[in-house]
This record gives sequence, structure tokens and C-alpha cells, in this order.
Amino acid sequence: MQCQTVLAGTECTFWKKAGCVAENGSCQVIVEECQGCDRIVKGSIGDVCSSYPNPAAKWASGLCNFATHKKVDLKTDDVRVNPLKAAKRAAAGRK
Repeated sequence: MQCQTVLAGTECTFWKKAGCVAENGSCQVIVEECQGCDRIVKGSIGDVCSSYPNPAAKWASGLCNFATHKKVDLKTDDVRVNPLKAAKRAAAGRK
């Protein structure tokens, strides 16, 4: 359905038959951590997120899962290779 409050005329997943289902009946403005994200759009109240109505709640527990400007650093432990099994694989012609 189309938004009729903040982003009038655009398709919105938060707009239902009863109106906006977001908290306070409207999308909230972005927080400082959102600066640089590709999902930011201009609304009648300022910059808002096109994917989530309350950006502050997404950043409360750490990194927002919708953020396009931040990367998650995955730490991988060194893989221990059993030399005996590695030698058998090499002899068999497998990797």
C-alpha cells in the first residue's frame, strides 16, 4: 500500500488498511549511525529509513542488519589440519 504520512505516494510495507503500523503511527528519523546508508530517503519529517520505521531500535543492540555502509568483521580461527589425513587425501588425488 502507499504511505500517506512521511513518504506520501511511495510503496510502504508498514502501511496497512488501518493506517501506519509503525510506532507512533509514523516512521522515525534516522540516527547518527545511519549516515551513509543506501536505504536513506527524504521524507516530510527529514531523512528516514526505507526498510525499517524505527532506526534507533535497530542500532540499540549493535549493528543494524539493514546497514549497507558497515561491514561485519567475521573472525575465523585457523583450521587445524591433520597431517596424516592430508597426506592420504593428497595420495588419493583429492584436495
